[in-house]
Amino acid sequence: MPFAQGEVLVLPFPYSDKLAEKKRPAVVISRPALERTHGLVWVAMITSDRGARRADDVAISNLTRAGLPAPSLVRPVKLATIEPARVVRIAGALPKGDLAAVLLAVQKYA
Repeated sequence: MPFAQGEVLVLPFPYSDKLAEKKRPAVVISRPALERTHGLVWVAMITSDRGARRADDVAISNLTRAGLPAPSLVRPVKLATIEPARVVRIAGALPKGDLAAVLLAVQKYA
């Protein structure tokens, strides 16, 4: 079954400035049709909130629901396309309001 938009996944996320990746949480921003049609999922990076926020970052309001252990935020300007087989596990899901804010931030640049 395809991943749902808003699900928080743990996966190897690529760095934008080097040829490496780090296992970290990310939120699904694509609809299930992308996975069904092309076998791919679009995700946005989730990072711990250490006070160095960017203008479009979205703070996660319910860490328990998202399955995250520490204050975190979605960085909608850091996106990746992944194959579903690379997903380590499903951690949880973003609250609807947080997901709406993430999708709006992505849409600003699409």
